[in-house]
Amino acid sequence: MLQGYARPANEYDYGHQQYVNVQSKLKLPADDDTSDINQNQNMFGGILTYAHFKTASCFDPASYGSEAIDIAIVGAPFDTGTSYRPGARFGPEAIRLAARRLGDSRPSKGRKSKEYPVNPYDSGTHNYSIVDCGDVAMTPFDNRIALNQLYRGQRAIHQHQGNVGKVPKIITIGGDHTITLMALKSVHEALGEPVHVIHFDSHLDTWNPKVLGGGITEYMSLNHGTFLHYAHEQGYIAPQGNWHVGIRAPYLDEAYDGKHDSECGFSIIRANDIDKIGVDGIVKALKHSLGSKPVYISVDIDVLDPANAPATGTMEIGGFSGRELISILDKLVGLNVIGADVVEVSPPFDTNSGITSLAATSVIDSFLKMLVK
Repeated sequence: MLQGYARPANEYDYGHQQYVNVQSKLKLPADDDTSDINQNQNMFGGILTYAHFKTASCFDPASYGSEAIDIAIVGAPFDTGTSYRPGARFGPEAIRLAARRLGDSRPSKGRKSKEYPVNPYDSGTHNYSIVDCGDVAMTPFDNRIALNQLYRGQRAIHQHQGNVGKVPKIITIGGDHTITLMALKSVHEALGEPVHVIHFDSHLDTWNPKVLGGGITEYMSLNHGTFLHYAHEQGYIAPQGNWHVGIRAPYLDEAYDGKHDSECGFSIIRANDIDKIGVDGIVKALKHSLGSKPVYISVDIDVLDPANAPATGTMEIGGFSGRELISILDKLVGLNVIGADVVEVSPPFDTNSGITSLAATSVIDSFLKMLVK
């Protein structure tokens, strides 16, 4: 035993005294003070919403005139329109989990730079009402009913008014890419005009349904590879001036697919074009073409290389890196973005660290920077 040290006879008294000493030094709150234990201050707990944004009664007609919504985040748990690996119905939950570290009262409040003086996660810096509407209930048993459910959910959100704008802007978390058609239908109705689309993907998704799916049954004619064909056919999107970015997948029919895609109003920036014109060249082409026109941005996570996003239904080698994609999206600030989605995240195929879901949160982070001005 050290000289001059005498262990207390009562070990409990000694331990209790140490606790009292530590408590006095820490200046702990009063026992009845609950100001710092609200669930919204819990980075990895609480009710699961995207970046801890508040919830709202988005689908309740009684709330249309009373509950302000400027930006709505809504999940579309649907994957029965996929042609290869399923699992994207679990995307909304996984992406919300990956976004727990973001939020108003957390240390990480999103990326900051001179280009973004307003922080979407800091409610003290803007007047936008940003809410998480939860997921639209979508049946897994009939695609026609499920997609109609999503359309009615999107339509209900568009009935609200915001603090800043008249028409809410919706960020949809998929789900497979089929869900984008319902988002385009609702936003087309809300605006009263066709919208221009920037479609980040490794695949065209304008395939003629008679070639992909519809040649088997009419039921399968609408799927994650044909929805843009239908968006064009129904007049939801502009007849010309739409863009694919990141295309690299093989065509089903080289001559016909390219011709049909052009007829659907799309121009193509291929994945390897970034090696020739760089991020700035891609952004310049998009901004020059679109100007102030209403733009809907859809990001299929498979636009990324599988090394950056392995958890998706139809991987294609040779995609963008995460840095390249986020750099492009961040430089699109200034476009008249009226809605957006990120789709095709299939968590069952992700790594233990969930890098694909994390990549999707960065995409949504860029969306928010575009929408909150």
